[in-house]
Amino acid sequence: MRVVIALGSNLGRRMENLQGAVDSLFDAPGLTCVAVSPVYETDPVGGPEQGPYLNAVVVAESLLDPRTLLDRAHSVENAFGRERRERWGPRTLDVDLITVGDLTSDDPELTLPHPRAHERAFVLVPWAQADPAAVLPGRGPVANLLAGTDQSGVRPRPDLVLEPPA
Repeated sequence: MRVVIALGSNLGRRMENLQGAVDSLFDAPGLTCVAVSPVYETDPVGGPEQGPYLNAVVVAESLLDPRTLLDRAHSVENAFGRERRERWGPRTLDVDLITVGDLTSDDPELTLPHPRAHERAFVLVPWAQADPAAVLPGRGPVANLLAGTDQSGVRPRPDLVLEPPA
């Protein structure tokens, strides 16, 4: 099953946090990396006043069920000191499941596809770079969704490169 995972960090060593997330997600069996997007620096969306994020997207093939993927994502966040104090607050690491195949779920703990992915340029821009033909289930081609978003707060960082997992 094709999965799309969004990564973000705006506290601590942001780039090291993102690279650590990529490495950790693929440490255990069940995920195979297909593509890693370029890194973007982005303005925060919602929440309190906070510094800019580094964002990227990873596309993978998964043998894992969605709940196991979510548990792995939360474990990686916890390993990098993620604290959930306030909604949309600053964080050392955010690992979000955007899509898991064509699955849909209204479970509050695991909503699929991610309920706000279609309106977030910080997800759509790197995703379109990693997979230009991507489609967000129930919403359409990522390229079309991207055309309807404000991309002014999303800046490429060609000086920062995430290494795919070994």
